[in-house]
Amino acid sequence: MKMFWLALLVVSGLSLILVLLRRNVPKGWLTRFGVHLVLAALALYALNFSGWVTGWYVPLNPFTIGTVALLGVPGIGLVLGLQWTLLA
Repeated sequence: MKMFWLALLVVSGLSLILVLLRRNVPKGWLTRFGVHLVLAALALYALNFSGWVTGWYVPLNPFTIGTVALLGVPGIGLVLGLQWTLLA
């Protein structure tokens, strides 16, 4: 069963890369995306260690950073709301 999921992951990843490379995207999109990821990681790091929200810790992993990079500040609220809903 692990082999099936691994094969599905590889095929899906390659398909995604193929779709991204075949599209006509503006120049600099990868740089802009990377800057958004770095800023999202820094925002989550600042939130965790600044003491603004006591008693909460948002883990720095690709899913939370990606959510915050995609949604911005409301993404932080979404992550905190999901944590409160699922863990409380």
